[in-house]
Amino acid sequence: MAWTSSPAWKDTNMSLHKLGYVFVLSMILPSLPHAQVPAAAPKPDSPEVQALVEKAKKTAGPQWAEEAHFFCEAPRANAATDPPIAPTKIFDNVYAIGNQGTVVYVVQTSAGLLMFDSLGANFLNTQLLPGFQALSLNPADVKMIIMGHGHADHFGGSPYFQEHFGSKVYISEVDWNFMEHPPAGRNGQPPAPPQGLPKHDQIVVEGQPIVLGDFKVMPVSIPGHTPGAMGYIFPVKDNGKTRMAALYGGTVLTPGPISDDGLATYLKSVDHFRNETKKAGVEIALQNHPLMLPLQSNLETLQSRKKGDPNPFVIGKANYQKFLDVMYQCSEVNVARRKSS
Repeated sequence: MAWTSSPAWKDTNMSLHKLGYVFVLSMILPSLPHAQVPAAAPKPDSPEVQALVEKAKKTAGPQWAEEAHFFCEAPRANAATDPPIAPTKIFDNVYAIGNQGTVVYVVQTSAGLLMFDSLGANFLNTQLLPGFQALSLNPADVKMIIMGHGHADHFGGSPYFQEHFGSKVYISEVDWNFMEHPPAGRNGQPPAPPQGLPKHDQIVVEGQPIVLGDFKVMPVSIPGHTPGAMGYIFPVKDNGKTRMAALYGGTVLTPGPISDDGLATYLKSVDHFRNETKKAGVEIALQNHPLMLPLQSNLETLQSRKKGDPNPFVIGKANYQKFLDVMYQCSEVNVARRKSS
């Protein structure tokens, strides 16, 4: 049966505009405090910080120069105005949907679809569901939604999938608590009341694989951006060849809102993820906030890719480690800046 004949999908398709109105009014405003906020204007760096920045730039070299510039010098948050991307099949079994600031990855397995993150509720009807339709994927086939961390720009679309399709939502226990009982802000701001949450569901635990059919995901704990953020290591197929990919699901884009302890924890988490991905032989970087990666260029390259051409998302094991090295060293910059302020 073709995906367009699914009753659930027909009901979804007919009600997009109505649902969009409800979701935007009820969820976009409360979700904003949970997304990463714009960075404040920086003060001049100390000589120590300047030296650390130069160290990161040297590590980056030409390939990761834009990443070093982003993390060390010109960070910015994802935004509602980030341009949408063309929904694209990036590997034999993996699809990308979203925008240049925030992306979900949908994996085809032998037992249905698995989705990493779900965008914000404000993008449900403008990007997420239309992306499924453009790729001829049936959202009713989404069996699992695995979250990188508990912020609304990642979990906002998941309640719809729970309610309409029975999709299971996976988040760490710590971030379930973080979502359901939000803490005060770094400077003592009162927490925003939780709204638009998925129903409490499945628990992600480091080292305990999540399996759907023939697909297995290995979770890695990476607290810092949120207390229960998770990274994931998993295989993908590229022209029939198995390659290892990783998604760092809790990237700090703008360090300002993160506590001193959070930045120190994040630094340890990047190092932990670096060690785990090295052991796994990861050679593909998939970020849910890909602002530091050449996402649009890679998607355009895929559109004109000929048989035998390399996949631009495959960067190699050494280059993936260098990507994390730059993330780590720019995190050292952020810690040093905080201490000097």
